[in-house]
Amino acid sequence: MKTVHLSVSETAGKRERFGAELLKRSLQGIGCEVREHGSWTLAAYRGIPGPKIVVGVRGEHPFLRELEESDVLLYHTDPPGAEGFYLASLPGELIAVAGGGDTGALYGCQELADRIGQAGQLPRNLAYGDGPAMKLRGPVVPLQLTKLEPPRQTYEYPITPGRFPWFYDRGMWLAYLDRLFEYRCNVVYVWSGHPFSSLVRLAEYPEALEVTEEEFSLNAETVRWLAEECDRRGIWLVLKFYNIHIPLPFARHHGLDLHQPKPLPLTSDYYIRSISAFIREYPNVGLMVCLGEALQGAVYGVEWFNETILAGVKEGLKSLGRKEPPPIIVRAHAIPAEKVMAEAIPQYPNLFTEAKYNGESLTTYTPRGKWQGVHRHLASLGSVHLFNVHILANLEPFRYGSPDFIQKSVQAAKYRLHANGIHLYPLFFWDWPYSPDKTNPRLKQIDRDWIWFAAWFRYAWNPDRDPKLERSYWIGRLQERYGSREAGEAILDAYEEAGEIAPKLLRRFGITEGNRQTMSLGMTMSQLVNPARYSPWRELWEDQAPQGERLDVYDEREANGQPHIGETPPDIADAADEHAKRALRAIRSAERFVERGRDEFGRLASDIEAIAWMTQAYTHKVRAAIRILAYKRLAAEGGFAKHAEALAEAEPDFRRSLEAYRKLAELTERTYLYANSMQTPQRKVPFPDGEKFGHWRDCLPRYEAEYSTRISRPVCGSFGRGSCRRRSRTRRDRRRSRRIGRRRSSFCRRMPKPIRCGRTNGCLRTAACSRLSSRKSWPG
Repeated sequence: MKTVHLSVSETAGKRERFGAELLKRSLQGIGCEVREHGSWTLAAYRGIPGPKIVVGVRGEHPFLRELEESDVLLYHTDPPGAEGFYLASLPGELIAVAGGGDTGALYGCQELADRIGQAGQLPRNLAYGDGPAMKLRGPVVPLQLTKLEPPRQTYEYPITPGRFPWFYDRGMWLAYLDRLFEYRCNVVYVWSGHPFSSLVRLAEYPEALEVTEEEFSLNAETVRWLAEECDRRGIWLVLKFYNIHIPLPFARHHGLDLHQPKPLPLTSDYYIRSISAFIREYPNVGLMVCLGEALQGAVYGVEWFNETILAGVKEGLKSLGRKEPPPIIVRAHAIPAEKVMAEAIPQYPNLFTEAKYNGESLTTYTPRGKWQGVHRHLASLGSVHLFNVHILANLEPFRYGSPDFIQKSVQAAKYRLHANGIHLYPLFFWDWPYSPDKTNPRLKQIDRDWIWFAAWFRYAWNPDRDPKLERSYWIGRLQERYGSREAGEAILDAYEEAGEIAPKLLRRFGITEGNRQTMSLGMTMSQLVNPARYSPWRELWEDQAPQGERLDVYDEREANGQPHIGETPPDIADAADEHAKRALRAIRSAERFVERGRDEFGRLASDIEAIAWMTQAYTHKVRAAIRILAYKRLAAEGGFAKHAEALAEAEPDFRRSLEAYRKLAELTERTYLYANSMQTPQRKVPFPDGEKFGHWRDCLPRYEAEYSTRISRPVCGSFGRGSCRRRSRTRRDRRRSRRIGRRRSSFCRRMPKPIRCGRTNGCLRTAACSRLSSRKSWPG
């Protein structure tokens, strides 16, 4: 048995020692005996026979300093920064692991341990340095639930074992933290509406405690343990809270609303004392502040942040006797972030900032417009600026794993938005840690969506990896899971093709990039042809999408013979169909090569099929919508009955859209518990109330009624209820509407079959004729 000597300084910190333990286990795994030593010297280390490894922080470790000063340890790259490392093979059978800081030394040990495990021996001729491109890299862990708990409001969930049993599961936490360490994450953000009422006890406000004494003690013990385990792995634990939220018993005691729009002397004093107590009790836990939503941030954001939140932090630091201020992260959400930061930085220089990447969806790797300007301004302040991949309302509930799209998104965050940190949401945020799959026991998101987490953090470490090498890397990772390279390659192709669909569909046809819309549940015809009725969010297509045309703009330019600019609705419908077909072909070709992980492969294949049916439901409906918009325009010019053939052309695609949706509902009835993770009244599209319309089966009757009603009784070509009544302002107008309705009901019975295309009168197919043709169903 070969003996390897491992040197770690007597003064080494917990991260260096954790890294040394990794090396020890890796060496023992290949049959080596490991003997641990304290510090060595340049003059004496050669006297130890056999291979040797030294671990330390350059500039602090005496032996590493001697090696550098004598030119034995040289760097062919820049010397490692704080989280960087350098591995070097040196004379005397010595391997040096030199970290720029204690986290860098830890990552160096991790890299060397991985290489030992893969090669089955100590590597030779090492000269390798690495370090992260982005300074903060980590996921969100939500202390949230899928439904509200009246009388508590949004985000308000006291931290208790009944609500969050997983929060107290130390085995689960250790497995999760080890996974984050594998991805080289250095921060984890725990989100809560108001955590102070579960984590601190105030003598001045005993009524503010929302948990029992036993629960309070358990919470405090859990958070301290969690912070310690995070720290060993180089991870910073950060707690996020909203403003101005107050505890329910405190609100009742003082006769206040739970969510306060402006500061009061009472609420300010309560927050100052809460934050000060939190800093004292949990000095290694960071804070992340969401000033907006309840608080009228545009009016009171500067005052509340400077005079309350920062005052509480400073008070806590004073009590601890600490001078160096810890970083505080400020969300640029529902506030004028530029104004807040301009006032705050002179008072508290160690501020980080965060803003959403594509809003509350994933839509593009070319963000632009106003929000690009917000990101760049915040990044220019000189601190760490994070991009937040938030909610993912257009991806849930399906698996998402396009490394190419994710890599380009991280590059966009770095080069277009100038961000230098990532703040990543899980794919099914509100139901953490569980996935929405209909399985028993339920799947964990960190396992089901491993590729989601692995890809974002791989590219946060280095976004500029060679795409050809990356393809080979991901094929290898998938081969490990499914048993063969052929399976890995085909599955990667399926992931890549499917990963383009939801971003493209939402950015051209959606109502919002926010969580008001659950994209996988579809959209009504009214929402497509008359989106103004549903409060569309302009930033979706002005900031979170490439240049292109919405349906109404496309129709107007078609009518006027104007050239089209950027993405058009037919472009996106055709592209989405092609992506879906390719994804289906790839996943079906993979099946015969899968040698292990067949259960999860079956679930992935089901997801790809569901995405294909969802795509057809959208693209056929979009093609019908294009014809309906043209019909409305023609009818407004020459009468509704005159253009009946034009309206009839919309029917085949409208019907095929419904048929595809039926297939989608049938499939997901077997595979998914629900489609949206936030099942509250905030969900508005396609139908209000995320709990009542939380599954495709709940929406299907509405879509069937829509098709039946609109085809048999179209309302002035509007496909939106009540439009005739809104336009009829006089008695004469109302009589005319009734006559038009009678004529329409008669010609609906005589609607001709759709014409193929002969450039006849009434044909809507102009330059886009071939692209608007009806298509056969293909997923099945």
